[in-house]
Amino acid sequence: MEERSIAVIDLKAFYSYVECVDRGLDPWTTPLVVADKDRGKNTIVLSVSPFLKKHGVPSRLRIQDLPKKYNYIYAVPRMELYIEKSAEVVKILMEFASEEDIHVYSIDEAFIDLTTYLPYYKKTPTELVSLIIQTIKEKTGLQATSGIGDNFFLAKVALDIYAKHERNGIAVLHKEEIKEKLWPITPLSKIWGIGERTEAHLNRLGIFTMGELANSNRDFMLKEFGIMGEQLIDHANGIDDSDIREEYVPKERSLSQAQVLFKDYNKEEAKLIIREMCDDLASRMRNENKVCGVVSLYIGYSKNQGGFARQMSLLQETDDTETLYNALLEIYRHHIKDLPIRNIGINFGKTKINTHNQLNIFEPVEKQIQKHNLLKAFDKLQDRYGKNIVLRASSLLEESTVIERNNMIGGHRK
Repeated sequence: MEERSIAVIDLKAFYSYVECVDRGLDPWTTPLVVADKDRGKNTIVLSVSPFLKKHGVPSRLRIQDLPKKYNYIYAVPRMELYIEKSAEVVKILMEFASEEDIHVYSIDEAFIDLTTYLPYYKKTPTELVSLIIQTIKEKTGLQATSGIGDNFFLAKVALDIYAKHERNGIAVLHKEEIKEKLWPITPLSKIWGIGERTEAHLNRLGIFTMGELANSNRDFMLKEFGIMGEQLIDHANGIDDSDIREEYVPKERSLSQAQVLFKDYNKEEAKLIIREMCDDLASRMRNENKVCGVVSLYIGYSKNQGGFARQMSLLQETDDTETLYNALLEIYRHHIKDLPIRNIGINFGKTKINTHNQLNIFEPVEKQIQKHNLLKAFDKLQDRYGKNIVLRASSLLEESTVIERNNMIGGHRK
């Protein structure tokens, strides 16, 4: 296989950096936090300026946990502005590489396959990435860092683990360096793709470093983790054959939505939020002409009192809001405790294109068709005139969050 050079470009402290630049402030000397202070002291801070990061303030915390010694500037999240700035950066990347060789991973991160462009620019990977970062700085005022590797995985490790320690913000990791640079890494959750649960499972098996993971038994790992076990071993050995033109285009995609509530809800009030989220997510699914076969519900109790995450397979794939809500409600009623609730998340999984209408034998065919057509009509009205044009009467209740959320992007004000 041809030797490749993959770079991942990351926009440093993106939200807070954008806010500082927009205000004409220096992100490295300004104690700015991106959070809506009017929502209360429990509001989550989305981003802190590089100045605060440099002084040990974490990127994610609640307003009440901010150190008291700084005179903070609070920036209300502006998602439309962040999306606009992200698009500007992607446009710059497309000045250096074709769209097919760029994968936008998130609002502040993108991969580029540099392989075929290095001879054209007559530059090394580091030189070309330096030019890209310089261009982003000149045209947007934003600061980027980068990881470069022989594949996606090694580039991401270079970014996450080593780029922060480099003066130019660029780190490189080659396959021949994995024993020195990759294998000693611990805890395992520092590695892209290894969450806390997977790390805990690996630790129970006596695996604490990437080197121990790289040298573990492949058959045993396959038995313990399924196909993910093989991927873990491959990654620990610096192997990742993903193609940027195919990467992250899932055959089976799920839809999800989550909320951090602005006050504690009791178990009766929370059902209204679940219904509103189900309405929204079901509408999104119908707009994509999809149906789902699995619903999942996550509930997080207030004050670190735990919670639960459960899923249920449906008898048949559907896009019907009431069917989906009833399934979520069944999970909810079976597992909910009488504790104050602060986090709610739902997920529709095993989605696929809806090639034909699934009818059930327990309801008249005419009624099912009529209901489906009515839902599609509501969807069209909301698409054309905005989400708030058609709402349930319950949206006027004090506990409802739907009208406010419909005026947001990504859970934040536009």
